[in-house]
Amino acid sequence: MSRRKKKKQAHIDESWLLPYSDLLTLLVALFIVLFAMSDINVQKYEQLASVFRSEFSSSGTGMLEQNNTPVESPPAEELQEEKKEEKESDSRSQAEGELLRLEQLQSMIQHYIYESSLTDQLGTELTDEGLLITIVNDVFFDSGSAEVKAEGQQVAQDVSELLHTDPPYQIVISGHADDVPIGISEFSSNWELSVTRALNFMRIILENQKLDPTLFSAKGFGEHQPIVPNTSDENRAKNRRVEVLILPNYEINIP
Repeated sequence: MSRRKKKKQAHIDESWLLPYSDLLTLLVALFIVLFAMSDINVQKYEQLASVFRSEFSSSGTGMLEQNNTPVESPPAEELQEEKKEEKESDSRSQAEGELLRLEQLQSMIQHYIYESSLTDQLGTELTDEGLLITIVNDVFFDSGSAEVKAEGQQVAQDVSELLHTDPPYQIVISGHADDVPIGISEFSSNWELSVTRALNFMRIILENQKLDPTLFSAKGFGEHQPIVPNTSDENRAKNRRVEVLILPNYEINIP
């Protein structure tokens, strides 16, 4: 009996399957990434990171091991709060600087009043509205008249120099009267008399070419805003006055 010749079995090399499977895995990971880019969130990112760590890790250390969490933007509420705090801080700084400038201007005016021996006729007060200069009418006007007297004109010219500031301020000039009815035909009421006095005073102030007329305005209040009750001649004299209000460029708060 002849020995059968054994057929030689062919050996198939399947080592190529390993890189092929790795390639497929990479393609799957790529598609996952492309899909996740359209709507990424923290949970989905963690899942992707886990996939990449398992596929590309070496000796227990993955490619995404160091920083596997996306940096999240601060919530909109926090950003708004930060902007609000910055705005409030800027406003406080502006208010403090404005208050300091008005205090310095008040000091200059007070020095002028003292040097000119006008402490009984002029005064200043710093309020939340601004810096107020009060001038009693006896310095500027005769009784029942709206014409500025000679000595009042000189004071008005001196005040105009003090009102020339950098930066400039808006100025409101107002006239006030007592409650005694006016007895001349030129003015029908104390209201008309007070506003005419304010206008005449403002005209002298604006003779100073360094001042901007667009920043000035005049008002008349008659007897309707007394600073003391009209119960005596002395009080009525205090109520007959011209006021110059220097308005702040920023909101201020007097302590």
